[in-house]
Amino acid sequence: MYEDRYMSLVRLTIKGISYSQTQSGAYALVLSEMDGTRTLPIIIGAFEAQSIAIALEKEIRPPRPLTHDLFKSFAERFHIDVKQIIIHKLVDGVFFSSLICEKDGVEETIDTRTSDAIALAVRFQAPIFTYENILDKAGIYLKSEEEIISEDHTEDEIEIESEIEFTSTVSFSDLSIDELEEQLNEAVNNEDYELAAKIRDEISKRS
Repeated sequence: MYEDRYMSLVRLTIKGISYSQTQSGAYALVLSEMDGTRTLPIIIGAFEAQSIAIALEKEIRPPRPLTHDLFKSFAERFHIDVKQIIIHKLVDGVFFSSLICEKDGVEETIDTRTSDAIALAVRFQAPIFTYENILDKAGIYLKSEEEIISEDHTEDEIEIESEIEFTSTVSFSDLSIDELEEQLNEAVNNEDYELAAKIRDEISKRS
């Protein structure tokens, strides 16, 4: 199904997971393209964040299998392999994903939440992809260290601004596109990817 579209796919890797300072119980899962500088922040729930973190930390073994561990055991018992996951659609800030599975040489595509897809991809060591147009729309460019240093702010000033700016509740509807772009750059500079994702979604809604 996806074979004729592989050329437009971009491979991603997990950059990290950060706790949301503005949304209780939420986390920002940050994916980054392997051959570029764009990142894709995705808001996920606490359970999924914990599941992904545990899978990444090989030394952590829960006393009983988590739901995603159970899925992996079930799939392996019946000789089903997860070949890859594809984040294939973005609608109103919500990402839609698919599991590409294979059994006895037959490939099947299964719809899934993106957070579940990532949790399974880590366990099956399956590659994560998205389409170029999704990264064009929702990706955030990371500035290089040289670009950050060349700006007219010291590290201390940036840290102070971060504490003031991002602990307050901002009504995005009151801000212009230019102001949103400026706050998006500040959020990325301060590695506040959860806030960056929210600002990016607001910009996308107005596009």
